[in-house]
Amino acid sequence: MDYSKLADELVLWLQETARGAGMQGYALGLSGGIDSAVSAALAVRAVGPENVWAAWLPCHSLEEDAAYARMVAEALHLNPATVDLGPAFDALMAALPAGTDMARANIKPRLRMTTLYYLAQSNHALVLGTGNKPEITVGYFTKYGDGGVDLEPLGELYKRDVRALARVLGIPKPIITRAPTAGLWPDQTDEGELGITYDLLDAILEAWEAGVDPDAPPEAIARVRQMFIASAHKRAMPPVFSVERH
Repeated sequence: MDYSKLADELVLWLQETARGAGMQGYALGLSGGIDSAVSAALAVRAVGPENVWAAWLPCHSLEEDAAYARMVAEALHLNPATVDLGPAFDALMAALPAGTDMARANIKPRLRMTTLYYLAQSNHALVLGTGNKPEITVGYFTKYGDGGVDLEPLGELYKRDVRALARVLGIPKPIITRAPTAGLWPDQTDEGELGITYDLLDAILEAWEAGVDPDAPPEAIARVRQMFIASAHKRAMPPVFSVERH
């Protein structure tokens, strides 16, 4: 694949999408990860850094994550807003009844989504998603959290495509080689939570897309299939009861 050409096509799509919606630019969160870095770089090329409202949204996050987010911002000449969501998270947790650890963790991306829509609406912008194809396909995102966006420029790209685009776009090497993490809890990694590497996940999904059997361990194929089926509700609009009128 010609990734330079792909970058140009994505930039044009972002320009046309913003123009078609009557918006000036894009709002997105900078996590310090490769997906948000690539999304931000494409947005900067499309509408200029002055029309990209980036934000670092810590919620009891690690200082390491902040350092990587600053690295991305400096490379792209962005001046991100910093909104500490820790106090809001704590206040909400204090008001809620006891729940599961995952329910607590998913509050964080939902608070980030709310903040990004505030920034977007205040600046005539669209909220730019950072999800890639394997994550969306197996439902590795928080419904109405990082999945609550207006568009997904990376949504049809495998993880290896995102890495290749990052190199074309000049993303700093430490961002490209860093282990992907959602930052939901200390030492959390995407691959650890998924239970499968991105390379293997890419290979299984690409084989299915090509209509052939994946060359992968049966347990890995079964895991991906189960995640795909279980997350179907995340990829669909809420069902609406159909009333028959006579």
